[in-house]
Amino acid sequence: MPTRPFNFLNHQGQRLSGTLEMPEGIQRGWALFAHCFTCGKKNLAAVRVARALASGGIGVLRFDFTGLGDSEGSFVDSSFSLNVQDLVSAAEAMRDAGMSPDLLIGHSLGGAAILAATGSIASARAVATIAAPFDVGHVLHLLDPEGLAQLDSKPEALLQVIGRPMAVSKTFVDDLRGHDQGARIGALRRPLLVLHAPRDQTVDIENATHIFLAARHPKSYVSLGDADHLLSRREDAEYAASLIAVWAQRYLAEPAISPVEPADAVAEETGLGKFQLALRSGGSRWLADEPETAGGLGSGPTPYDLLSSALAACTTMTLRHYADGRGWPLTRIRTAVNHRRDKDRSPPDVFSRQVAIEGALDDEQRAHLLEVAQKCPVHRTLEQGSGFDAIAFDPQS
Repeated sequence: MPTRPFNFLNHQGQRLSGTLEMPEGIQRGWALFAHCFTCGKKNLAAVRVARALASGGIGVLRFDFTGLGDSEGSFVDSSFSLNVQDLVSAAEAMRDAGMSPDLLIGHSLGGAAILAATGSIASARAVATIAAPFDVGHVLHLLDPEGLAQLDSKPEALLQVIGRPMAVSKTFVDDLRGHDQGARIGALRRPLLVLHAPRDQTVDIENATHIFLAARHPKSYVSLGDADHLLSRREDAEYAASLIAVWAQRYLAEPAISPVEPADAVAEETGLGKFQLALRSGGSRWLADEPETAGGLGSGPTPYDLLSSALAACTTMTLRHYADGRGWPLTRIRTAVNHRRDKDRSPPDVFSRQVAIEGALDDEQRAHLLEVAQKCPVHRTLEQGSGFDAIAFDPQS
């Protein structure tokens, strides 16, 4: 899926590093994703869930909290409350960019942070948590007891956090103990989906029960089966994403799809950037765009890239059909196409092809295939030129 950087400032003026997973086709909405404790935006679960949602038309912002990954600030100076503020800052930045988050998603402690931030994000239509703790102080169970005891007399200490050393402050620990998540969940006033694995060894299933009972309807709970806490298996992350996408569908705005169909191909503006288009053809969806140097987002192939792709595809298919019809031992074909404009030639548009053929073919067969490539239907269309019917406006527009 197309991705692009999305950096923004938190309420302390520090730059936080984010990544946008751009929606495929007509976008159904935008989601803000909060990652697990100490993980970051590049965490496998965050990436897989975000990309799976984007493939279904839901764009997703995932970012590094203050002091983590590529974001500015120090983790030792961070706190759960600051993470919540970071989420609000992210939502504000998305709103200012015309991508207000409709869906809020949080994994592990990120789920708790999402629940705490929802009341400050007016655009949110629905909330989903994955393996989230009910009690924010649950994180204290992940810190080694000896290191935690040092904070009774020190402002900060080096603690083992899920098997790795990290500097943690007394302020961070005290902040964890000062949150009433039950009251927040009860006042959520948003549809809530709780996803949790019954055998989660890091945040046990009772947390899901407490969250579900504290929430008001509409609310739903779905088991993640034998998934581990970090959703380390791809299929578990994609399953969670598919559940969220289907569940959230009724709470997201219906995409405005033009009725100009049936057609061989349809291009419709997504509303993102100056040129980005959602394309539909042959039962598939993808994006087209212009490069950033031309004022686009660089999120998809250009129109001339697509034209070159048509020639590459047609050439390859034609060669395959011809070789198979004669029983030639052709194992694989690859066609690369380039387009350029040469003002000294007429016509000025020039296509060049490089065909790679694998298989036990002799020189005569290879030479014959190159002749056949000149006869593919798209080659002939481009070479002969085309006629055009008059453009008609859709009467419903």
